[in-house]
Amino acid sequence: MQDVCEILKDKLTEEAYSKLMAVDNVKIHEFVADVVALTSPDTVFVCTDSEQDVKYVRDMAIKNGEERQLETPGHTFHFDGPSDQGRDRQATKYLVPKTETLSKALNQIEREAGLAEVRGLLKDSMKGRTMILRFLSLGPAGSVFSVPCIQATDSWYVAHNEDLLYRTAYEQFCKIGKDDNVFCFLHSAGAMSEDMISVDVENKRIYMDYTRDTVYSVNTQYGGNTMGLKKLALRLAIRQADREGWLAEHMFISGVHGPGGRKTYLAGAFPSACGKTSTAMLPGETIMGDDIAYFRKINGEFRAVNAEAGIFGIIQNVTAKNDPVIWDVLHKPGEVIFGNVLVADNKPYWLGMGAETPDKGVNFSGEWFKGKKDAKGNDIPLAHKNARYTVALKALANCDPELNNPDGVVLGGLMYGGRDAKASVPVQQSFDWAHGIVSYGASLETETTYAIIGKEGVMEINLMSIQDFLAIPLGKYIQNNIDFAQGIETPPLVFGVNYFLKDKEGKFVNGVRDKHVWVKWMELRVHGDADAITCPTGQIPRYDDLVNLFEQVLGKTYSKEDYVQQFTIRVPENLAKIERVEKYHRENVPNNPPIVYETLQATRGRLKEAQDKHGDYISPFDLAGE
Repeated sequence: MQDVCEILKDKLTEEAYSKLMAVDNVKIHEFVADVVALTSPDTVFVCTDSEQDVKYVRDMAIKNGEERQLETPGHTFHFDGPSDQGRDRQATKYLVPKTETLSKALNQIEREAGLAEVRGLLKDSMKGRTMILRFLSLGPAGSVFSVPCIQATDSWYVAHNEDLLYRTAYEQFCKIGKDDNVFCFLHSAGAMSEDMISVDVENKRIYMDYTRDTVYSVNTQYGGNTMGLKKLALRLAIRQADREGWLAEHMFISGVHGPGGRKTYLAGAFPSACGKTSTAMLPGETIMGDDIAYFRKINGEFRAVNAEAGIFGIIQNVTAKNDPVIWDVLHKPGEVIFGNVLVADNKPYWLGMGAETPDKGVNFSGEWFKGKKDAKGNDIPLAHKNARYTVALKALANCDPELNNPDGVVLGGLMYGGRDAKASVPVQQSFDWAHGIVSYGASLETETTYAIIGKEGVMEINLMSIQDFLAIPLGKYIQNNIDFAQGIETPPLVFGVNYFLKDKEGKFVNGVRDKHVWVKWMELRVHGDADAITCPTGQIPRYDDLVNLFEQVLGKTYSKEDYVQQFTIRVPENLAKIERVEKYHRENVPNNPPIVYETLQATRGRLKEAQDKHGDYISPFDLAGE
């Protein structure tokens, strides 16, 4: 390749060159020179932490048409193409050297072949455009938790999103010197329509070269495929955490208030569209993060930070009643980006918003009217199910004050939750750390949702809600989680939750707001302020404690009938689930820790013993006196 400095001097203005050279890091210079030579942008904009530079990115997103302004000051909207509405599993692959292998459950391609393919698609992709360089941090800038990241993109929309979602870190980059612990991301929207939408989605590729901590993305604009610091970076962070002895997790972090003015931090892993953000945003509690958390052992404590500083949230079913804090931000002046909603009269509308919606407008399909159909004859909804909003956490009234604490916060509990209509009770606590990691995390089973391109409603194992993002052996990841509690004086309690249990008629047994009660019960359990009933799959709440919590939290009378319906142990369904989980692990997790199968077998034994004594369906009252 042509000399690095020659390439940079040739393509960068004197000002941009000076900004880049202030970052005295060879890996960064080589990365920028390589992507400039590969994609051939007309100009390169080096974005610093200055408000002037950040504002320029916002203004350009509107000027070039990737975003358009809405009626409320500061609000804009963006459309992705009809076939670019979610994370694309099929187009997302790991680049694996010939000498290595990853789990067969992970999408992958031989490294050299994959590099040739994706770099071929990226060749000259930025001709006639500006390449934007963003310097950002995963985790609080300058913290032991933080990972410096550089993103090169030709999308002002992507760059604008990242300013809301992450912490600017140009000044931090100027101090890192020769450190090569940097994540690098290259994205190009590829060929675009007059409406500034990627059109060559058949050639969409998102390839991750974990040997170089580099991600390539092309012919897509959807945030989960393009914002490198999001799930793409999570894949790289998991490998780094594996090497260095910490954990990178697909989890929210929330501060939950308890008696006497205390606040307990809880983290939770849920697959997309399974209640993660709504749990993180419970009214009256604080939110520290809704998606990605880093865990470290510091002075014998289990501490956590939010890798991000904003929310790229699913907007479907956000209502004034159930999501008052988010609703407020989405309706008052301030910086918000709406994605793939309906726009009519310069206002945004979405599915399930609990308000009257128009019969016509503009959405991801173009001009829309009620009854419009797609090429297959299916009705096109007014907005996409996976429509999103982007907002900085600091804009929320309940943003936790410890968001940017470089030391993080001490966690009191972890929860794992999915969509399970048949088996799991709404909330339960594990017997110990390893039991929780195996029974609730490694056994997490859920229905696929609209947040992922493909068929909805398919039951699948989604190990710790992180399986799509693992670039280390699945068994190693499970072992890392089990081992992590060693040396921690008071490990977090582990809980399993399920907001989607149904009765025989197919109706949900949980109310939408009931999750707040389950979380409050967890907070009490962390401090030993509530009792529990031991059942075959864990420890469940006592009726009297829930009666008090429903009254305190929701002002609602909680009946014995509701309690029995929600917390009856469904033995046949739980046994069937164990069979599915064990089958999955034996087929997909080579070198699994033996404790996985030992834990599953122990649960199976407890279920059969209880079945022999009480029958197939066991009321929690039958277990309360044992």
